[in-house]
Formats: sequence, C-alpha cells, structure tokens
Amino acid sequence: MFGFDMGYMIIAGVFSLISMWVGSKLKSKFAKYSKVQLRNGMSGAEIAEKMLADNGIRDVKVISTPGMLTDHYNPANKTVNLSEGVYNQRNAAAAAVAAHECGHAVQHATAYSWLQMRSKMVPILNVTNKFSMWVIFGGLMLMGTTAIGGTIAWVGIALYGIGTLFSVVTLPVEYDASNRALAWLKNKNMLATDEYAGAEDALKWAARTYLAAAIGAIATLLYFALKVAGNSRD
Repeated sequence: MFGFDMGYMIIAGVFSLISMWVGSKLKSKFAKYSKVQLRNGMSGAEIAEKMLADNGIRDVKVISTPGMLTDHYNPANKTVNLSEGVYNQRNAAAAAVAAHECGHAVQHATAYSWLQMRSKMVPILNVTNKFSMWVIFGGLMLMGTTAIGGTIAWVGIALYGIGTLFSVVTLPVEYDASNRALAWLKNKNMLATDEYAGAEDALKWAARTYLAAAIGAIATLLYFALKVAGNSRD
C-alpha cells in the first residue's frame, strides 16, 4: 500500500508517544506552577512589558491570544502574544512563559543569528512539509521499476532534511530564549526563590518538547536515507 512502511510507522509511533508524554508533563507542570502565586502581584502581561522595557525594546506590543499554551512572538508585526492562561494571570508559570516569549523579542532586536536563520527557513517549510514524504514514498515505489526512482527518493529526503534542519535550528533559539528569560527574572529579582524554581522547571519541560521533535525528525531522516541507500545497492 502506498505510504505504508513498517520501519517508519514504528519510528513515528515511538516518537509520537514520547512527544505525547513530554507534552503531558508540560501541561502538568504548567498547571502545578499556575498555583504558585507571585508575591509581586504582577500579571504575565506586566512581566512581559517590563522585560521589554528593561531591554530597551519599545516597538513591540504585548497582546492576548486565545487558547492554552498558544503563546508566541511574531517578528512580522512585532507582537508578544500571550495565551489566556498567561496574559492576566499572576503566577510562576505565567511569568516564565511571558519572559520566554520576550526572550524571542530580545533575540529579534539583537539580530540573534539562529533566530534569523530559522525565520528565513519558514517560507520553504510550507512546501517541504506537504510534499517530502509523498516524494520519498513515491521514489521508493519507483525504485523497483525505473532508475529515476532513486533520484526522486533522494529529492524527497532532501526536502525532509530541510524540515529536520529547521527542528535542529529551533533548539538553540528556544533554549536561548529561556536562558534570557531566566537570567532577567533572576537579575531583576522578579521572583522569590520558590517562584523562580517553578519558572525554571516549567521552561525546561517546554524546551524538551522541541528536543523530542528534533530527535524524532533526525531518526526519521536517517531511517529513510539508509533505506534508499540500501535499495540502491540491491
């Protein structure tokens, strides 16, 4: 059947389970630290606005966005988008997420190289993510009947490789944003000791979601590269 490959299904299944577990842990951590109320009484939005101001960033707006864990920084319109559970809340989890997203704004303002690289890759991902697996499987099917099948499969792997590279480049971007957030929270004495510990733990689990995605992408890429190379020798 087109698109069916036992090895791929196993890899996809294993890393889907890992991602689900990490995601579940992240949600539980967020729920746990959402109960740790900040002694300074600041909301996520106020935390974000202060971090931006302390870094001399005056052209970025902090706005509310619907959903849970939908927080993100949009470099196109220079907005820090905080979810409903972060924007108005006054707890350790909200402080961590708000500061992390502002970390991306600081990266943008300082022309952080990894962020610039990731931003440049975004447009092409719309194409590679849609067609890479179809091209790989199509090439593998054709390898038994025509010489061009191998070429098609390698093109698909190259397309998938772009998405994998994006996942890898995302790691330093996310870890750096968290490091910037935690450094600012600590240096400005924004949080009490227990509040800071909660914020740090929450951001560690958030980073692990990206780590799991990157490892899964690398494993899948290597699997298909070895499979195509092996079929080429047959």
